[in-house]
Amino acid sequence: MPPSPLARRSFTRRRHMATTMPTRAGARLAPILVYVGVFHLAWIAWPFVVYPRLIALGERTLLYALLNITIRILVWVVPVFLYLRHVDHVEPLAYLKLTDGFRRAVAVAAIVTALNFLGYMARFGLPHPSAAHLTWNSLLGTSFLVGFIEEIPYRGFMLQKFTDLLGFPWAGLLTSVLFLVVHLPGWLALRVFAWDTAAFVFVFAVLMALLVRYSKSLWASILTHSANDCLSVVVFGR
Repeated sequence: MPPSPLARRSFTRRRHMATTMPTRAGARLAPILVYVGVFHLAWIAWPFVVYPRLIALGERTLLYALLNITIRILVWVVPVFLYLRHVDHVEPLAYLKLTDGFRRAVAVAAIVTALNFLGYMARFGLPHPSAAHLTWNSLLGTSFLVGFIEEIPYRGFMLQKFTDLLGFPWAGLLTSVLFLVVHLPGWLALRVFAWDTAAFVFVFAVLMALLVRYSKSLWASILTHSANDCLSVVVFGR
């Protein structure tokens, strides 16, 4: 008995979906892979080409801090907004989870930061801030804007992109590895690489992914990230 017209249409639809889904997945994957590759390759130039010229201005100067922040925003933040606007055609602030849940994010960040502070005390003793670590850059860049600059591409953008493609567990691990990788050129160029620091950065990145996942706001990781770096550099002088 020949199949009915309805059965033939259903079979044709399933076959069309099976042949078009890999193409659609590839079309979605290609742009983000290009972005990730170009971004990480471009940042290799930072410690070898850009940083030596910036440091010549004087690491404690306001000019150094402003140029450092400006370059990081142009490389880390602006391309994400351009990608979302012109490739995905979405509203960047909403996609990055920057428009909702601010109060909840503040509460989450406060709790995690309090626990982090206790962890620093357990490792390094009482806070011991030093004037040597109090610079324009440590205040403006490390303590104030670092969370905004670094969380937007990783937990705001890449985490969501790879979650759509791979699911959250794999996306969280992948973006955490990428976050660790982006720090490697600087550590190697300055000869400050240490396995315990690398492990901390990876675990910290996983935690930031979990904060965004369950707070549903990028502000949770932004505030926690900035607070962590302020504790490390300014408060405990690491």
